[in-house]
Amino acid sequence: MSSRNLHFDILLEAAVILPRMSTKANTDRIELLQGTLDLLILRTLLLGPTHGHAIAKMIEYNSDEVLQVEQGSLYPALHRLIKRGWISAEEGTSENNRRAKFYRLTAKGRRQLAVETSKWDKLAGAIARILRPVEQEGES
Repeated sequence: MSSRNLHFDILLEAAVILPRMSTKANTDRIELLQGTLDLLILRTLLLGPTHGHAIAKMIEYNSDEVLQVEQGSLYPALHRLIKRGWISAEEGTSENNRRAKFYRLTAKGRRQLAVETSKWDKLAGAIARILRPVEQEGES
């Protein structure tokens, strides 16, 4: 199975029914760690302020359409990030002349993005060492 056929979910809360980051086909879902969607939103907003729909589309585009963020996951995550002071929101007009909320990364959010990216890199490295121990030994 190629990486384009893998599908991901975002695990947002420890609950029976969870908001999801879905894909067109729901047959091959993979749950990601809590906080992954937050990290992706923060990274997307590093490029500049934008509205929710554009955030979802940018995540989809930048993941080669592997990750698809559903509104039921995106907007609770945006509200959570506002509550933490990592992003701010202001009313504006979208490119298609509709009223929209535009989200902006705050200074606190930039610092948190650096922290979360470091944690992600450490976690990804640890998982890679477990999944590919032979490759790691051969490189030494």
